[in-house]
Amino acid sequence: MKSLVLAEKPSVARDIARVLKCHKNLTGAIEGNSYVVTWALGHLVTLADPESYDKKFKEWNMSVLPMIPKKWDLVVIKQTSKQYQHVKTQLFRKDISEIIIATDAGREGELVARWILDKSGCRKPIKRLWISSVTDKAIREGFQNLKDGRKYNNLYYAARSRSEADWLVGINATRALTCKYNAQLSCGRVQTPTLAMIAARETEIRSFKPQDYYGMTLQAGGITWTWQSEKSKSTRSFHKEHLEQLREALTKNRTAGVTSQTNSANRQSLQITDVHKTKKKTFSPGLYDLTELQRDANRCFGFSAKETLNIMQRLYENHKVLTYPRTDSRYISSDVVPTIKERLKAINFGPYKAFVPTLLKAPIHTSKSFVDDRKVSDHHAIIPTEEFVQLDHMTNEERKIYDLVVRRFISVLYPAYEYEQTSLKGTAAGQSFSSKGNKILTPGWKAVYENDSNAHWEDDFDNETHNFSVSGQNLSELKKGEYLTIDRATLTSGKTKPPARFTEATLLSAMENPVKYMESKDAAARKTLGETGGLGTVATRADIIEKLFHTFLIEKKGQEILITSKGKQLLELVPEDLKKPELTASWEMELSHIAKGTQKEQVFLHDIQDYTRSLIQDIKTADGTFKHDNLTNHKCPRCGKRMLAVNGKNARLLVCQDRECGYRETIARTSNARCPNCHKKMELIKKGDTETFVCSCGHKEKLEAFKARRQKEGAGVSKKDVRKYLNKQKEEPVNNAFAQALSGIKLDN
Repeated sequence: MKSLVLAEKPSVARDIARVLKCHKNLTGAIEGNSYVVTWALGHLVTLADPESYDKKFKEWNMSVLPMIPKKWDLVVIKQTSKQYQHVKTQLFRKDISEIIIATDAGREGELVARWILDKSGCRKPIKRLWISSVTDKAIREGFQNLKDGRKYNNLYYAARSRSEADWLVGINATRALTCKYNAQLSCGRVQTPTLAMIAARETEIRSFKPQDYYGMTLQAGGITWTWQSEKSKSTRSFHKEHLEQLREALTKNRTAGVTSQTNSANRQSLQITDVHKTKKKTFSPGLYDLTELQRDANRCFGFSAKETLNIMQRLYENHKVLTYPRTDSRYISSDVVPTIKERLKAINFGPYKAFVPTLLKAPIHTSKSFVDDRKVSDHHAIIPTEEFVQLDHMTNEERKIYDLVVRRFISVLYPAYEYEQTSLKGTAAGQSFSSKGNKILTPGWKAVYENDSNAHWEDDFDNETHNFSVSGQNLSELKKGEYLTIDRATLTSGKTKPPARFTEATLLSAMENPVKYMESKDAAARKTLGETGGLGTVATRADIIEKLFHTFLIEKKGQEILITSKGKQLLELVPEDLKKPELTASWEMELSHIAKGTQKEQVFLHDIQDYTRSLIQDIKTADGTFKHDNLTNHKCPRCGKRMLAVNGKNARLLVCQDRECGYRETIARTSNARCPNCHKKMELIKKGDTETFVCSCGHKEKLEAFKARRQKEGAGVSKKDVRKYLNKQKEEPVNNAFAQALSGIKLDN
């Protein structure tokens, strides 16, 4: 008899099959002497749509809400139904005596496997492989210590409860809002609080009143000194007159050179009151989890969260050069440490050859800053694999993400960056001034980023203002009590700024840690929300942001995210509870109790059903209104109703206002083609059968002229090339032929 191993992804299945010496390829499985390894493709089974429970639910009708199934049905996901059938075939083989669940070691991983078993009706004994990394050693040890699958029943119940609760609240509330206001309105436990955070930031910005502030800098002894308030220690003042009087006093009867103590009465000299030197060190930023990688990729390259995840998935599954991307841990487990040198050997090429050999020659030094078994949950941090790397097989975007991960991996193995900070304090005209500078002692991990223009750190050193260069002056000559002549006093000014609008990078941070947006002061709820990773998961946040874009609740202006009129109106119509992160916090508290076996899932779901009924009643009795303020005079070619002008993430569209019609048409899309004048990306606009590139600088060029120009420049662009170029563009959710005419090969000048 054999055991069937069920993995979550084909790549993980292949790793397990190799360790278990399974080499015979079957359709959707790999077989060996003692084991058969098969795999899911994420979820193969999901909860049924409303119409599966009752035909009356097929029509979107307020009178049938709320929809609360008496018994939950599971359905096979159509797109991956073939793999489900392959898995089912293996499950019911007569020579298979037990099932070993090897999906991700976590709540959702458990759900992936259990739903497949439930839908297929398989009742064979279950064992559980519970590992946090997929190295050969971890897999071997995991199979030597397989757990009884029944021990994870409560974890499955928690996962199932979460899914059913999201179905009840999300689908019912979305249908209720859409039916009541006859507009395509969607809401959910995660997307609505995320939208509310964006709206709250916009309110802060609009209500912000800028104030003029002033400061002062002095040039004395070749050093720039900054005025500092004696009371608040702030370098800003809102009283201009005070600083103007100070400047006047400081610039009166100036003399040159270092003054004597008798000259101090002229008030044109600065006395040094303190010289303080401190040796400091900073350590490398931690290894990447998915959210941190998405943030840096957005800051450095402008990649969206979804783009970064897709690129990472290719580097993991196709190139096999990086580890599992959908991780929320920034640590590796101790069993990965022995593999570090093999991973270093794999990246010892090209730009990394300057740093890797040093690490290979000496023993690997680890610390709790990146090796901690307690902080590794389902998967460890994203790091390079031991696979041989072929950069020429990667796209430009893949190389960029690969470079971020590799440099971060190397940097944590390097020693600390050490520097000596010199802090100077002085007085002039009875006022305090200060200055700081730093002298590098050991570059440490920062050497890895020395020639990297994309380096991005947030540590104390990088956020300081450096008022002088230590290398250009011997500060040891400066002593307490010394007087320096003031060469120049400059009044500086500025305006206070509102908080910045969210970018995808900062929005990901806010979703990960939404505690500051909670109205509740409940410490337990705040702690739970922090411990459970905030709104959404590392795997779902990118999709949540994309959904907000595709439902036109938010839009982009450059890198900034703005809420649309539709988004603002939706928040006015949605019940208050759905807008708060507290809802997620309370759910997660109860789900954690279910996972521990201290609460029954039936109690939780009964409460959710009551909450859903209350939610729908609130929507039914609300007196709000929804108004399309983006109506155009263009008529829908299907139903004849006026269409709405909306901004997609990368395009401008016309969308039918009738939800049931659903017609949409792209009228302009940002292309990858560059303007020949200013080199900015141009928009490709369609008018009838004519397609024209238009730049914000005013340049216009018909598509045919564009192709002719590129050919003349020697780009060798054929019709096939242009077609390929246009088809590679980022997709918008469209359903017309023009949508497929747009995309992008590299045609940058």
